[in-house]
Amino acid sequence: MLPKRRRARVGTPGPDSSAARFPGVAIYLAEPHMGRSRRAFLTRLALSKGFRVLDAYSSEVTHVVMEQTSAEEAVCWQESRVAPPESGCARPALLDISWFTESMAAGQPVPVEGRHRLQVAVPRKGLPSLVWMPPYACQRPTPLTHHNTSLSEALEMLAEAAGFDGSEGRVLAFSRAASMLKAFPGPVTALRQLQGLPHFGEHSCRVVQELLDRGECVEVERVRLSARYRSMKLFTGIFGVGVRTADRWYREGLRTLDDVREQVQRLTQQQKAGLRHHADLSTPVQRPDAEALQQVVEAAVEQALPGATVTLAGGFRRGKLQGHDVDFLITHPEEGQEVGLLSRVMHSLKEQGLVLYHQHWLPQGQEPTRPARRSRTTDTLERCFCILRLPSSPGVAVGGALGPCRPWKAVRVDLVVAPISQFPFALLGWTGSKETFVHLAAEEDIFRHLGLTYLPPQLRNA
Repeated sequence: MLPKRRRARVGTPGPDSSAARFPGVAIYLAEPHMGRSRRAFLTRLALSKGFRVLDAYSSEVTHVVMEQTSAEEAVCWQESRVAPPESGCARPALLDISWFTESMAAGQPVPVEGRHRLQVAVPRKGLPSLVWMPPYACQRPTPLTHHNTSLSEALEMLAEAAGFDGSEGRVLAFSRAASMLKAFPGPVTALRQLQGLPHFGEHSCRVVQELLDRGECVEVERVRLSARYRSMKLFTGIFGVGVRTADRWYREGLRTLDDVREQVQRLTQQQKAGLRHHADLSTPVQRPDAEALQQVVEAAVEQALPGATVTLAGGFRRGKLQGHDVDFLITHPEEGQEVGLLSRVMHSLKEQGLVLYHQHWLPQGQEPTRPARRSRTTDTLERCFCILRLPSSPGVAVGGALGPCRPWKAVRVDLVVAPISQFPFALLGWTGSKETFVHLAAEEDIFRHLGLTYLPPQLRNA
């Protein structure tokens, strides 16, 4: 069988000026409204006709080409770039896609006319100060602590309620708007500050306006006090219970955890474990607990395969001080050595009496140890959903008024094993290519391959 041809990288740099037919022209295709695949197509087209196309925006660029972009957006985009023109160099021309298509048809750069230019009709000093923000969440610096918590939480509640009702479109709309607020560089005090921001629709604007005017929103309060919302939130907070199961329980008349306990014979093993340890699992896990669990997992991994590494992932890696579960990514510097490692690690943890529940998923193409519905994003990664017993610190006991004191607490833990070639993808989001794997060494390489500016994990709290 002939090997598959490797797809050309979108991010490969264009030819140098000596190889181009028009060395005085250096094009940069700005992606915000263009999309990666179309940008790749236009890049190949321009290169085939002898144009020089730069992969990164720099002082060498002479022509910036944009698609479906207003003049105001274009100017804001240019002013936000980190590579200003060098001393004595003019700013590159901001051009509509029409200049590019005419140049491709002519086989040479056509003269830039007024109709090609993206420029504001009045001086910028006379315009209100607008904030330009990238449409992609992965390019918006989003710290853990931001300026608009009350506004974003209100929209997130509406998104959650929409999810309980199965309205995916409204979930996406509210979630995107909340994400924009988290990344906004200052407090929002007037709706006009959000003018022109991507993904901020009329409904979200109405909610924000009402919150700014009155301090509360009727729709948000109605959701907050809704019996259905409160029961659905309670049920989906049980380990192993999704929206469909919670909705069925609600339609059957269940409203409380006691109602669910009366139906225990209908629960899956995962749901029984979630209900049994619900008090612990509904209490946020603190960072010291996550670090203590990391030591336990590292010891088991080192015993099973010396040289393997354990990385604390998920929200704690983004700087969170607490979370509802703890995620660990396991790998080994030698490809293939990780095969079978997770089973040995789980065996070690069981021998120590630390495993309260586990469900093992094997990569696609191998039979799991028990039936489980696999997610596309984890088909290529071996993982185990666990509830582990975390011994309490000396002198500290869990329990009290609601139950007997005990020297341990239950914690949700996900263990994920990735081959070293897929480690950067797994670290970034537990996803890889569905067909052809690209060999990159670090998270930064993935951003660079996609033509994106790298953001550290602490700024990825969108």
